[in-house]
Amino acid sequence: MAGVIQMTARRTSLSPLLTRLRDRTPGLAASLLGGAVAAGLGLGSFGVLVIVLWISSPYPDSGPGGALHVAVVLWLLAHGAELVRTDTLSGVPAPVGVTPLLLLALPLWLVHRAARDVASGDEEPPQASGRTAWTGVVLGYLAVGTGVALCASGGALRPSWTWTCAGPPVVVMVAAGAGVWTAYGRPAEALDDVLVLLPAGMRRFVLGAEARARLSAAARAAGAGLCVLLGGGAVLLAVSLVAHGGATRGSFLQLTEGWSGRFAVLLLCLTLVPNAAVWAVGYAAGPGFVLGAGHVVGPLSSDPAPLLPPFPLLAAVPEAGPGGPVHWAAGAVPVLAGAVAGWFVGRAADAGWPRGRTAGAVVWAAVLCAGAVAVLAALAGGPLGVGVLARFGPVWWQVGAAVVGWITAVGVPVALAVRAWRGRTRGGLRVRLSSARALFHRRKKAVEPEAGPVETPAPQDVAAHDRGGAADQGAACDQDDAFEPYDCLPPAPSAEPVHSSTSWYEEALREIRWAALKEASTPLEEPAEHPPATAEHPPATD
Repeated sequence: MAGVIQMTARRTSLSPLLTRLRDRTPGLAASLLGGAVAAGLGLGSFGVLVIVLWISSPYPDSGPGGALHVAVVLWLLAHGAELVRTDTLSGVPAPVGVTPLLLLALPLWLVHRAARDVASGDEEPPQASGRTAWTGVVLGYLAVGTGVALCASGGALRPSWTWTCAGPPVVVMVAAGAGVWTAYGRPAEALDDVLVLLPAGMRRFVLGAEARARLSAAARAAGAGLCVLLGGGAVLLAVSLVAHGGATRGSFLQLTEGWSGRFAVLLLCLTLVPNAAVWAVGYAAGPGFVLGAGHVVGPLSSDPAPLLPPFPLLAAVPEAGPGGPVHWAAGAVPVLAGAVAGWFVGRAADAGWPRGRTAGAVVWAAVLCAGAVAVLAALAGGPLGVGVLARFGPVWWQVGAAVVGWITAVGVPVALAVRAWRGRTRGGLRVRLSSARALFHRRKKAVEPEAGPVETPAPQDVAAHDRGGAADQGAACDQDDAFEPYDCLPPAPSAEPVHSSTSWYEEALREIRWAALKEASTPLEEPAEHPPATAEHPPATD
């Protein structure tokens, strides 16, 4: 009886706790549901694809359960988790760690959309705050992922728990954070909460209005350089596939027979095309990529590759031996990427940026672009077995260091040249306006101490006086037979303090015109003594 009363007390004590949790975090249930639905949609898409291929296969190796198991482990592999294959000939488990980048795009988009929809919502205010939306979507998605990983842990192809606990959570958290940031309009101030985690010596380079402007320009330049690198890698891949067309076609026909098997191989090749493009970026940057331990393929030289299975994308690998001018031409891709990054920084450089600050923005762009390339290289490669097959793809830190060097070496001169050219087109007018403003203030300072209270004439009297002076001057010029166009100058601008609504640059332009006409005119004979400075006759200045 006492135990029943104790259990009842515990149950009743949980209800207020859940109520307070629900009241303090409104929208948490919707966030959890959004994350779980996103995971279910991704898992369902993989399942439909694998089941269709299994149904169309004339000789399936397993039943529907085996096909669903393949879909589950493929879904985990798309999140960056490493798989372990236990049914090997040697009996030693073989890891599989090459992430298909095209399959990674689907989970990223689903998580991003789920977090964005929950944080924004159609209602006003939104269903949940940004922090609640991010937490709920991440927890809901990872709850489904944990159950999927537990279900897939008993097959011949199972997930590695070390990589499963590290890769998918990072992918989900980054995608959900980007979704919440998008829902709030991508505010720049939100990045300060992340940038404060940097060391104290680096904060002054990224915090503040000026530093944020440089970082924004560097981010845009890094994005442009990354697009050029990936696009150039895709072009190199296409050119190599066309150049090795016979070997590519032969390996495609050799793998399987029947339209269903060839369709499956074609889908596999399409999912790995982004990986091959990243490999081509590593090749163009210089370090190349690895086809097995100790076998490096680069533009300068290529080691003989081990015995590899026939695969269409592997048929595009350059032959072993020293590289020639055709292989060296791949270096145009990082050169073009550096030029584009430098051009973006040069155009974004403010007039007040010194050369060192512009060069620093290019270095930031190089670091950001290299970081993105390094992450893609780490995902695009990995092990496909043990021994020789323990490493495939580009080495991420080598490719990142090479990209930093290329973009910095090419981008800094280009950015400085673009900055100088833009300053040349705008510098003449800026210098003339500055000198005219200085001349205007000197005239004003020379007259103000001597001038007493001056009665400001009415605007109509000033206009009549100007028209009369111009008419008298024109009549005098018409009566003079030896008249030259530059002998008669317009009236000198008044040195009185400006009391009208005319802005300072209009007065500066008048000073420029007056100085130019005065310098171009023939010097007239000056009287021995200058008349006293009055409102109509300003004092002579140098």
